[in-house]
Amino acid sequence: MALLGYVRTSTAQQTGGLERQEDELRAAGCERIWIEAGVSGTKTSRPELDKLLDYARAGDTVVVTELSRLGRTVRQLVVLVDDLGARGIGIRSLTQAIDTTPGQDGGVGMLLLSIFAALAQLEREVLVDRTLSGLAAARARGRVGGRPPVLVGERLEAVRAMHKAGTPKAAIARSLGVSRTTVHRALEDARSRTSEQLPARAGR
Repeated sequence: MALLGYVRTSTAQQTGGLERQEDELRAAGCERIWIEAGVSGTKTSRPELDKLLDYARAGDTVVVTELSRLGRTVRQLVVLVDDLGARGIGIRSLTQAIDTTPGQDGGVGMLLLSIFAALAQLEREVLVDRTLSGLAAARARGRVGGRPPVLVGERLEAVRAMHKAGTPKAAIARSLGVSRTTVHRALEDARSRTSEQLPARAGR
C-alpha cells in the first residue's frame, strides 16, 4: 500500500501554492508526488494525473490537499472515485478529512465526498448565475461587457477606407498590427450599426 500525492494549480505562476501542497502531502507520508502546474481543474486531460493513475495499484491511496485539486465538478469527482474504487484504490483529502480507501471508513468517505462535491458544484453554479445576471442588468442599462474594441476612431476609419479601396483584410491587419479576425469583426460591427440606422434615416 502506497500513498501517492497529487498537486495542481490553475496557473503556472502559483509556485507558492505548489510548494504548500507538496509540503502538506510529504508531511502526510506520500512516497511519490505528481505535480501539475498551470492546468485547470475543469480539463478532462491532465497529463500528470494520468501518469499517477497509470502508476497506482490496488491498495494504494491518492492523496490531495483538497478535493478541488482533483476536479471542479460533481461528475469529474464521482467518475474518478468510481473508477479508482473499482481498481481498489482510494482517495484521501487532507482538508476535508475524507478517505475512501477500503477499510478506512470508505463508505462514510464516499458519502462526504458526494456532499462536498455537490456543495462545490452549487457554489460554481451560483457564481455563474450571478455573473450572467450582472451582464443582463448591464445590457439593460446600455452597457455591454467584454473587452473594449481595438479599432476605434481614426484607426477604424482607416480600416473602412482601405477595405473600400479593395485592400485585402490580411494586408489591413498587417498595416495596423492587429489580427485579421479583429479587422473582420470591426467591419462587421460597422456594417451592423449602419444597417440599424438606415430605417431611422428613411423615416425622416
